[in-house]
Amino acid sequence: MKESAVKKIAVLTSGGDSPGMNAALRAVVRTANYYNIECYGVREGYNGLIHDDFLKMGPRSVKNIINQGGTILKSARSMEFKTKEGRQKAYDNCVKHGVDALVCIGGDGTFTGAKIFNEEFGIRVIGVPGTIDNDIFGTDNTIGYDTALNTAMEAIDKIRDTATSHNRVFFVEVMGRDAGFIALNSGLAAGALDILIPERKDSIDELFANFRNAEKTGKSSSIVVVAEGEKLANIYELAEKTKAEFPDYDIRVAILGHIQRGGSPSCADRVLASRLGYGAVTGLMEGQTNVMAGMRSNDLVYTPIEEAIKKHNEINKDLLLISEILAI
Repeated sequence: MKESAVKKIAVLTSGGDSPGMNAALRAVVRTANYYNIECYGVREGYNGLIHDDFLKMGPRSVKNIINQGGTILKSARSMEFKTKEGRQKAYDNCVKHGVDALVCIGGDGTFTGAKIFNEEFGIRVIGVPGTIDNDIFGTDNTIGYDTALNTAMEAIDKIRDTATSHNRVFFVEVMGRDAGFIALNSGLAAGALDILIPERKDSIDELFANFRNAEKTGKSSSIVVVAEGEKLANIYELAEKTKAEFPDYDIRVAILGHIQRGGSPSCADRVLASRLGYGAVTGLMEGQTNVMAGMRSNDLVYTPIEEAIKKHNEINKDLLLISEILAI
């Protein structure tokens, strides 16, 4: 590789945590070390840039973290970084430490901040997609999605055991404020009767029809998986409406919540994080900036950050059809 375009980088994790962020951090630090680039970790995302919370990192700084959920650098959503004054402080601290490039691990908000920072001050930035929602354009999967998906599936499997034992109907809410990837795939994998997601216009009449069809085929218990961003109604309202329509049903609600964000990352997430962390550093060395490192068809690619945050991965409509056919 020709001479690097950067000499000193800083890496941060920002926004909601996701399993595999530590694996990505480890890859960034060790790749930088391999290519003789100095590396700083920044604590608590953009807040750390503003408040000069920089930590010199080397290979031993990231030992034994590839298997840990969360982020050892901590994460935060920074309101101050949204101001010009806050970003000026952040830039001054980068200059103070001689940092000429940033690796920003996070989602939409993280990338938006990085893009503005680059445009205002010229510092090189590269994004690494770390979010369980899998809604970032430019990569087939985001770091943490596979782990969250498996966590949701395993929880639904356990709920099914009690649903079957008591002939109950369970409404299970999974994360996904704007995207239904976790709901769709975990629901399909766990054999849900119905899956409600924000990308599709759902109907209460269709939900009730599915329950009636299930009765005809002899189903005595059912699981309905609901994304938290479902527009039809919240999960408690859905349960109440179903109870009013089917008064004999024994209905329960389960909200999985932040359990989906935690835990040791899956093999797929560790490998993805390692490849993207490596790709972030080598991309900066090659002169890339204002882009996001992603994996598409198993190849490392760079997508302009503006594109990554404006567009969104689309739900596979075939999976919706398959889930309906197999729920009979």
